[in-house]
Amino acid sequence: MKNNQIVMHQISPNDLVDMSTMSSANIYRIELSYAHDDNILFSERIYKENARLYLHKTLANIVEKAALKAREHQCRLILYDGLRTTTAQKKMLETRAVKDNPHWLQEPRLLSPPGAGAHPRGMAIDVSLETLDGQLLDMGTAFDFLSPDPSPQANPAHREYNHGESIRKNRALLDSIMLGAANEENIDLMPLPQEWWDYRMQPKVYSQFVALSDNDLPEAMKMCD
Repeated sequence: MKNNQIVMHQISPNDLVDMSTMSSANIYRIELSYAHDDNILFSERIYKENARLYLHKTLANIVEKAALKAREHQCRLILYDGLRTTTAQKKMLETRAVKDNPHWLQEPRLLSPPGAGAHPRGMAIDVSLETLDGQLLDMGTAFDFLSPDPSPQANPAHREYNHGESIRKNRALLDSIMLGAANEENIDLMPLPQEWWDYRMQPKVYSQFVALSDNDLPEAMKMCD
């Protein structure tokens, strides 16, 4: 083997955690967006209806701690998406929404091609916060809002967009919860700049692992029909 050859690691299904089975699952809410046909981005279902939200065990531990921190602020963490297999990513590219918006796949990308990013490794989580009585905190946009212009000045989902004080405070709270939990696990978690809801392992970490397709998973864990 050449010295500069990169060795890619395979993620075992045993390294993935079904977030509905965590002991703390009663303190967060799972709303697996792409298992429904009314998701804001595609308006058609991507995952099978009974799909589960899986995370790599390292990120799952962070999310569990974050959910506990959210409760300290009288909030509940909402989990929208985690593992997004390459099978699901390919299915996304076939939707009418993507065909009508080819710029989503152009740099700076708003949608990753199959195999790219942390989601197909279970190393990214899309989250938000709600009050304990179910009222969403105002983050400036809905989850999965994609702007025609991805620049920080024009995209209200971007973390650098100039929102009012209340929205900035809500986003700062989510950051403190997620990044604080990651720090307790000694993990350097990266907030994706253009999506306030996306937190992921650093590229230097997730790029060491092969992206997962549905074919890499047992039947019960497959994301798509």
